[in-house]
Amino acid sequence: MIDYLNISAADLGKGTPVKITVKTDMVSIGMAVAHDMLEEILRAKADGRNATLIVPVGPVDQFAILAAILNEKKISIREIMFINMDEYLTDDDQWIPKEHPLSFRGYMDRLFYQRLDPALAPKTENRVFPDPANAGAIQQLIDSRGGVDACFGGIGINGHMAFNEPPEPGEKISDQDFANLPARNLTLSRETRTINSVTVGGEITLIPHRAVTVGMKEILAARRLRFYCNRIWQSAVVRRVLHGPITASCPASFMRQHADAALTVADYVAMPPNIQLR
Repeated sequence: MIDYLNISAADLGKGTPVKITVKTDMVSIGMAVAHDMLEEILRAKADGRNATLIVPVGPVDQFAILAAILNEKKISIREIMFINMDEYLTDDDQWIPKEHPLSFRGYMDRLFYQRLDPALAPKTENRVFPDPANAGAIQQLIDSRGGVDACFGGIGINGHMAFNEPPEPGEKISDQDFANLPARNLTLSRETRTINSVTVGGEITLIPHRAVTVGMKEILAARRLRFYCNRIWQSAVVRRVLHGPITASCPASFMRQHADAALTVADYVAMPPNIQLR
């Protein structure tokens, strides 16, 4: 038995600089993400700036909630920059069509941008995804904006952040070099494709093999890291992230070296995994 799997909910994150918050369910996680995003937007406005955010699609409740809040309070985000973490690609490294049911670009349109009052919504040029034909443009954009205020995200079953997959067996890369990987196109791991197939009834053949992602470099350079876990299988993953080795084999473990990192989890994720034969 791996020692960190026995860490109690009360001790989760103790001894690390990562701030831990426990919520009650998926809905409360979605509310937390939405309010944390709003906080970043308002913080930057108070400083006389327009926020630049790296954002995920999942957890998948926050954008509808955020849109409703922005509409109700009539808060303009015209100049806010939303850089989505990643997108699935075709086998020849093109974005999958926006009409594809798994397209993150399509999701953002349906669940966020189209729900906003058009007068409040971000300008089209502020709705950004990494471009598979020029992934390096993301860093140029970030530099032009003076850096990223906050990076939001979840954690994959293999510890990935965005689609930064751990090195495959036999792949040689130092931890430092991995932490410096920029935005790029890549092949998704079997673990990621398998767990993501849960969203399509377990049909793994529907999950693309390729993706484009912002890199560890862009994520770790954000001023604040705000990550969230709401899946029951993440109980073990968060313990590896927080209490296992800091290593490329668990990319999210690098958040423990960040100056301002926070992890919000559902209460059932905070509980130790129930490991037994049934």
